Amino acid sequence: MIEYYLQIKHAHIGLVLLSGGLFALRGTAALAGMRWPLAAPVRYLSYTIDTALLTAALMLLVVLRLNPFATGWLVVKLLLLVAYIVLGVLALKRARTRAGRALCLAVALAAFGFMYSVARAHHPLGFLQGLLS
Repeated sequence: MIEYYLQIKHAHIGLVLLSGGLFALRGTAALAGMRWPLAAPVRYLSYTIDTALLTAALMLLVVLRLNPFATGWLVVKLLLLVAYIVLGVLALKRARTRAGRALCLAVALAAFGFMYSVARAHHPLGFLQGLLS
């Protein structure tokens, strides 16, 4: 399967950008009071993209023979992913107020950005690594 590493990696990166972009668009539209971000077809599209993203991530773990719980930057990335998901749910529908949804959206997008930074740097501190050295 190693011969497909580059294709899997590029698919993973593309799906990350697609997933994050769709979430940002849905979150912004939901804050604006639009109803389409919570419509079934949009939710199912999001689920499909995220399932493909998870599949690509798992394939990369297998190909690279990485244990995500023994690799510091992957542990941080997984913790950020959980925070991103929880904040995303709050931002789209569960937070009680519009201000709460806006705050959750902003923090979720910040978590997404930091998760991207950690992945690019292959370091638990992501872009902060350079600032703290």
